[in-house]
Amino acid sequence: MERRRFLKVVGTGAFGLAAGRLIPTFDPLFAGSLPQTPKYWAWVTRQFNPSVDGWKRHFALMRESGVNAILPEIYDSRHAFFESSHLPVSEDRLAKILPLAKAEGLEVHAWMWSMPCNVEEVVKDHPEWFVVNRKGESATEKPAYVPYYKFLCPSQPGAQEFVRTTVKELSQIDGLAGVHFDYIRFPDVILPIGLQPKYGIVQDREYPEYDYCYCPVCRRDFEQETGTDPLKLADPAESDAWRQFRYARVRHLVNDILIPVVHEHKKLATAAVFPNWENVRQQWSTWHLDAALPMLYHKFYSKEIDWIGEQTKLQVERMQNHAPIYSGIFASHFNSDEMPQAVETALKAGASGVALFASPLMREEHWEAFAKATKVK
Repeated sequence: MERRRFLKVVGTGAFGLAAGRLIPTFDPLFAGSLPQTPKYWAWVTRQFNPSVDGWKRHFALMRESGVNAILPEIYDSRHAFFESSHLPVSEDRLAKILPLAKAEGLEVHAWMWSMPCNVEEVVKDHPEWFVVNRKGESATEKPAYVPYYKFLCPSQPGAQEFVRTTVKELSQIDGLAGVHFDYIRFPDVILPIGLQPKYGIVQDREYPEYDYCYCPVCRRDFEQETGTDPLKLADPAESDAWRQFRYARVRHLVNDILIPVVHEHKKLATAAVFPNWENVRQQWSTWHLDAALPMLYHKFYSKEIDWIGEQTKLQVERMQNHAPIYSGIFASHFNSDEMPQAVETALKAGASGVALFASPLMREEHWEAFAKATKVK
């Protein structure tokens, strides 16, 4: 039975940019040294929820195949799967799997959706927290692509505090190794080329209905910085200042608001990030992460396996704090023969390991191939 318990979320915006206060950042916990041996991760989607014995078998299989750390989906923008005081709780799945995973020697990093918010009360009571596109349409009323693309705006103080509260709750959980940020960005202004046919669209440039954010706070702050309302730019897509402004808003949220909370509680801060980061305004190479997991899902970009290596090398070189890069690969994109090739390609390109999306998608032959790839490293 769903337990719906809420604390009143701060809506006055006493936190963040508007208040003019920046929280000092912490040094990354990885301390500037890369792992000496490869580390392997696996995302675990919320749809996968077996019995206790099922979890034990799955964790044993993962560990035997070379996985070191798991990323269970613990907040999906609607429900928490942990004991939360400010989110609607579906079940405390984290409490169930934490001891089971640790008994198998697996690190557990809580995977949370960051900017999408589909909590009914928040959408209803705080529509001003959400992004607005160049046409003036709020994501609460006309989300891009899919109904769940109701993104919070990183410039909105109330939205900052809402996300921070979730991060703080997770960071305080004993036994958790880290907090893993997903969707820590704006909506895609241009989708990967391989996904556009799925939505029946062609995005050969930045169209207004997919271009965010033009909420009053973003417009006001940009105009204060530059003297120009972004809606009055001749071509917003060509404005480097407007692009950099949005990169900086996400960076401020990550570096100055969220990561300090994670590090205060001696947890690792990691993120699932985009290779085509410009299209989601996600300049993650400037973030103070302990590790980055770029989602190098090659078929989404109509690329071959070699592209995984090309992107890995590029991201390793770009990462400003030299945190380890773990190349994310999409399990169902490979047959059993290709899985070792993908792992080898990433490692040779400088990855500190590989992250699998997602363990429930792995068939028996995938696990066998992955085990072969990891045990020879």
